[in-house]
Amino acid sequence: MARRSLYIVSPVYDWVFFLGPPMAAFWLGVTISGSWLTTSEFQFLGHEFAPAYLFIGVLIHAHIVIVFFRSHGDANIFKLYPNRFIALPLVLYLAMMSSLWILITVSVLATFWDVYHSGLQTFGFGRIYDVRAGNDANVGRRLDIWLNHLLYAGPIVAGATMMAHFEDFNEYEDVQSAFLTSIPAFMETNQRYFTWSILGCGVSFIAYYIFSYLRFERQGYVVSFPKVVLLSTTGLCSILTWGFNTFGEAFFIMNFFHAIQYFGIVWWSEKKNMRKLFQLTNVPWGVPLTAVLFVGIASAYGLAAEVVNTDIRWFWAITLVCSTMHFWYDGFIWSVRKKQV
Repeated sequence: MARRSLYIVSPVYDWVFFLGPPMAAFWLGVTISGSWLTTSEFQFLGHEFAPAYLFIGVLIHAHIVIVFFRSHGDANIFKLYPNRFIALPLVLYLAMMSSLWILITVSVLATFWDVYHSGLQTFGFGRIYDVRAGNDANVGRRLDIWLNHLLYAGPIVAGATMMAHFEDFNEYEDVQSAFLTSIPAFMETNQRYFTWSILGCGVSFIAYYIFSYLRFERQGYVVSFPKVVLLSTTGLCSILTWGFNTFGEAFFIMNFFHAIQYFGIVWWSEKKNMRKLFQLTNVPWGVPLTAVLFVGIASAYGLAAEVVNTDIRWFWAITLVCSTMHFWYDGFIWSVRKKQV
């Protein structure tokens, strides 16, 4: 009987799309820091962009929209929960168009849901690698959830980029909410307490995490090399960027590798469904043509979402629907399809 691969797709594919991107993104961010790619701006469709920031903005929005290939583009998934995939986005959009309070709340929510979602993406990869190694998917599950949130959200709250996230609450100035607009100042004033609390709890938790997995190993748990690489490089990247942001490219680095990983997992899991969707199943060169359409459609939306002014309320609402559905659909679909991985 052939031994099951320790990798999700293959060693090469996993290193290119899942394992390699965190540190590759870090070194890319270090390389472009202070270069013309981040300092020189050009005019594009009435806006000024530095090349690196236009690129990452398009990539962020592009990776968000491809979740719809997994929800609405997969007939087997769509037919199970059509109301969730049709009614919910419509209701959310109409609610944001009818209330500025709701629009701003969804905008702020999207910022923090993104942090939560990003931690869970790494958690999901780690769980799959554990199963590939022959482990019970439930062993260490809760420990891994908390570890990934600690590694991703901890450096944000405790580090240099905390205000860049909490400043979103200033959007509530448009609805004159004195309480909610006071949150950024409160966080900035008290950040040192959050920092020491996270450091103390974080070090204790990591020690407990290692102790628990040593105990699991004595009970038969098999250490997954890809999982160890993924968690260690992601955690290191998060601490160096969100925590210290020495090179000023934290958002570029963290969003770059997260988006590349997501493109990789969606292409792997949905390429057959996309070929059917594009009617390219029996067409010569069907796979590369599908890849071109996949990336092209996502990039077109990403470009539109990045360059259209958010003062256009109806379009801002559309981008927020896409963002929140991306966060919700992704976890929901994995819960439906977990037996397939």
